[in-house]
Amino acid sequence: MYSFRYVDDKAAQLFKLDCNLGTISTIGELNHEESGFYEMEVQAMDNSGYSARAKVLITVLDVNDNAPEVVVTSLSSSILENSPRGTLIAILNVNDQDSEENGQVICFIQGNLPFKLEKSYGNYYSLVTDTLLDRELVPSYNITVTAADRGSPPLSTETYISLNVADTNDNPPAFSHASYTAYIPENNPRGASIVAVTAYDPDYGENAQVTYSLVEDTLQGVSLSSYVSINSDTGVLYALCSFDYEQFRDLLLQVMARDSGDPPLSSNVSLRLFVLDQNDNTPEILYPALPTDGSTGVELAPRSAEPGYLVTKVVAVDRDSGQNAWLSYRLLKASEPGLFSVGLHTGEVRTARALLDRDALKQSLVVAVQDHGQPPLSATVTLTVAVADSIPDVLADLGSLEPSANPDNSGLTLYLVVAVAAISCVFLAFVIVLLALRLRRWHTSRLLQSSGGGLASVPASHFVGVDGVRAFLQTYSHEVSLTADSGKSHLIFPQPNYADTLISQESCEKSEPLLLSGDSVLSKDNHSLIQQAPPNTDWRFSQAQRPSTSGSQNGDETGTWPNNQFDTEMLQAMILASASEAADGSSTLGGGAGTMGLSARYGPQFTLQHVPDYRQNVYIPGSNATLTNAAGKRDGKAPAGGNGNKKKSGKKEKK
Repeated sequence: MYSFRYVDDKAAQLFKLDCNLGTISTIGELNHEESGFYEMEVQAMDNSGYSARAKVLITVLDVNDNAPEVVVTSLSSSILENSPRGTLIAILNVNDQDSEENGQVICFIQGNLPFKLEKSYGNYYSLVTDTLLDRELVPSYNITVTAADRGSPPLSTETYISLNVADTNDNPPAFSHASYTAYIPENNPRGASIVAVTAYDPDYGENAQVTYSLVEDTLQGVSLSSYVSINSDTGVLYALCSFDYEQFRDLLLQVMARDSGDPPLSSNVSLRLFVLDQNDNTPEILYPALPTDGSTGVELAPRSAEPGYLVTKVVAVDRDSGQNAWLSYRLLKASEPGLFSVGLHTGEVRTARALLDRDALKQSLVVAVQDHGQPPLSATVTLTVAVADSIPDVLADLGSLEPSANPDNSGLTLYLVVAVAAISCVFLAFVIVLLALRLRRWHTSRLLQSSGGGLASVPASHFVGVDGVRAFLQTYSHEVSLTADSGKSHLIFPQPNYADTLISQESCEKSEPLLLSGDSVLSKDNHSLIQQAPPNTDWRFSQAQRPSTSGSQNGDETGTWPNNQFDTEMLQAMILASASEAADGSSTLGGGAGTMGLSARYGPQFTLQHVPDYRQNVYIPGSNATLTNAAGKRDGKAPAGGNGNKKKSGKKEKK
């Protein structure tokens, strides 16, 4: 029988002994790193009681089952750029629990980084810089440290370290352009923006804050800071004054950009400012110059001068430049048009034709000099040319030579202005009066329309001409009683007593409706046209009834119709007037009752019995209304029919 005589507790958990066979086997997992050696004592005993003892030694062989361990014992998370080579970053402790080759560890850094590992002592390694660092190139690093053993297969461990590169003020500000050029027109307003300069500093934080300034310098003995200024934060250049191209044409400036680092760094850039010319100067006349003593310069032109003779030359300059300084000359005014001409570009005054004896001794010329700017500016000069063959001829009239001036020009202009103003006022008054008349006529027509009635003109067919006198074919008289607003009132007319009228059957059928004057109108309710009974056409006088003039001597009692044209006209007029007066029942026309005053003119035999009663049988064409005799009203006879609107208006309608 086999048994353990001595065994420790740890070994008892890992090994077992077969009592019959005597074999020792493992019952647990062995770990070389925990215990690499076991010692035990076994005993063998037979049935007779004899025994024997033996010591058993077990060695556990190592296998590569543990990866290396890396511990960072010291670390700097940030390092200044431009640090010297070999600057310590971290300290690493590397350990592998395996033995022999399985426990041998190798450390290295992955990637091409400016760092390296140095073995200091034992299992400790140092992480240091291998080259100079530049934050502007790489602001931070992620470092991977790998530790691997020599086992088979080898095991490894990776450790990650983050490192930031701190900034140092190692970069000065840099401008975006090597030099700047700016343009500004002259006569600019103060405070006008000219140009903006920009500088960039690749550093970080305060080291990248840039301020701008102008390098002190002078121009014509005056500091440049009195001409321009610069915004220290934005770099915008402003004009402090109004530039004059004629004073200076360009400025050369030095702009400085400085950062806020410690120590501060700066850089400069050149800026050339060009002043652009504007057309702000009028041409200046150099010749002929105005005398200082108040006299007038005189140019001499002999009478024998041929066309094209050079009399004088106008010389002018313009302080502007370019197109603004291009000058052209023209003759603006001359006392003798067509006698002189002026060169467009030369300013030469020459004779345009030969001088004649009738040409005045004194010739006044006004020459205009104009530039080509926008807008163009001009100047004028007055030339006095003396036309004479010799100096004594000129001296004789030299005292009277003065520039020609027309004092009547201002007075003529005043008269023209006054005349135009007067004509405008008259025209305006005429327009106002015309509008007033139009408004009055329109107002009158509106009043007539609102009154509800109107008067229509009698058609031309209702007239007849007898010996040059136009008389009504339809002549009648009646009285009408109307209310205040009789636009829609019904009218009742008296019934006539006599059937004779002045119109014939044919004229009755062709006649048009006759409108009543005033406010009286026929009722519009009757839309049907009823044919009126034809009147008695036998209205002519018999031979016995024809009156004769008072001068007639034929002795015929019946009388004759007058043959004299004047008497005929008078008789026609009296008949018409008698018809109108007979409607009133009170007219005698200077005669006795029943004579209508006709006997005074045509004799006693011409009485009312010879004149038809025009008041009877008056009718309205197109209407069934019947007019009663107005005399019936005076006799107390009531008219037939009525509508209740019979107030006496006192107004008598005549036609």
